[in-house]
Amino acid sequence: MGLIKTAETAIKSTLKDQWKEVIRCDNMSNDVLMVKISPENGIISNKSTIIVAPGQCAIIYDNGKVIDATAEEGIYVFDESSSPSFFAGQFGAVFKEMWERFTYEGAISKEQYVFFFNIKEIIDNKFGTPAPIPFQDWSHPIPNQMTGTLNPLRVEIKCFGKYTFRIADLAIFMNKMAGTANIYRKDALVEQIRSEVIASFQNVLNELGTSEFKVPVLELPSQTDEIREIMNERVFDKPIRERGIELVSFSVESVTLDEESEKKIDKYEFSSNSYMQQGALVDAYANAVQDAANNQAGSLNGVMGIGVMNMASNGMLGGVAQTPWQQNNAASQQPIENKKEDTWICSNCKKEINGGKFCPECGTKRDEKTFCKECGKELSSDAKFCPECGTKC
Repeated sequence: MGLIKTAETAIKSTLKDQWKEVIRCDNMSNDVLMVKISPENGIISNKSTIIVAPGQCAIIYDNGKVIDATAEEGIYVFDESSSPSFFAGQFGAVFKEMWERFTYEGAISKEQYVFFFNIKEIIDNKFGTPAPIPFQDWSHPIPNQMTGTLNPLRVEIKCFGKYTFRIADLAIFMNKMAGTANIYRKDALVEQIRSEVIASFQNVLNELGTSEFKVPVLELPSQTDEIREIMNERVFDKPIRERGIELVSFSVESVTLDEESEKKIDKYEFSSNSYMQQGALVDAYANAVQDAANNQAGSLNGVMGIGVMNMASNGMLGGVAQTPWQQNNAASQQPIENKKEDTWICSNCKKEINGGKFCPECGTKRDEKTFCKECGKELSSDAKFCPECGTKC
C-alpha cells in the first residue's frame, strides 16, 4: 500500500469520478500542530485521494504501523497494490525510522488514519523572565586596585521577547508528545517550551557576560544572531530538541534593570565623574610639584603651593603621598579659613572659588587676573561693577 502522486489538474478532470473519497486537512492554523483524519468507516478506500497542502506532512497509519508518508504538497492517490513511496525531502530518513518503529508483522487491518502535521514555522510565541536574572555587564567595568584588572558590574535584568519553532522530527514528536490524538494544539506544550526557552536563554546570558563577548547589558536586543549561534553550539535547547522540536528564531525585544541595579549604575556614573575630577587634580598636583622644583624664589613657596593643592582636593586624591613638610607639621597646623572676600573665578571652568591657588573642580592654577563671577569677563583691579553685565564685584 502506498501513495501515488498525480497531476493537480486531474482532480478537475473525469478521473475524479474514480476517486471514492478525498481526505484533506483545511484547519491547519498556527496553533494546530497535528490533526488525525479518519474515514467514516475507518478504512481508507483503494484509489482514494489525499491532498497535502503547503506546509503540511501526511502520514498514513494502518492499525499501529506507518505505511507511507509525504511532506511534498500535492494530490496523491492511495493505491493498495503499490509500494510505499516515502517522498518528502528532508523527512526521508525520519519516515524510514517511523516505518521501522511502527511496523510489526501479523497485524489485521482494522483502522486506518491520515495524520496531518503542521511543519511550518510556528510564530508569535512570547517569553519573559518571571524574576530578574543575573548578568555581568562589561559596559560598567570596576577596576581592581590590587590586580590592576577590570571586573564587570553585576546587575539583575528582566528580558522579554519572542521565539519561533517547528516540528523537526515527526517520529519523536508523535511518540513523545502528540501520540494518536484527534487534534494536538500548540497550547498543550507551549508553556513547557517557554520555560525551557528561558532556561536556555539564561545559559546564553552567562556566555555573553564572559570576558570573551563582553556584551553591554542594554545592547542585548541587538545580539539576536549571537544568541541563536551560542544556543546551537552549546546545545542549550537540548530538552526542546528531545521532543522532536527545534527553535528557528529567537529575539529579545526589551531589557529592563531592577531597581537595585539601576542604583548601582547611577552610583557608577557618579563615581566615574569623580574619577575624572580626580584625574584632573592629579595632573594639577604633578604640575605643582614641577613648579616647586623650578621655583627660583626657593622650594618653600612651591611646597606651600602643593599643600594648598592638597587642601583643594578635599581628600579626593586619597593615595597621593603628602610632602615631608606636611607630615612633620600636620599636628601643629590648623586649617586656615578663607575670607569670604577672597573669591575668584576659574579661567578654565568659570567656577566661583573661595580662596586657594588651584581650582578644586578642574585643578587649574589661579589666575591673578580678576573675572566677573556672573559672565566671566576680565575686570580691572579697581572695578566695582562688571562693565559687561553690571554684576557687583
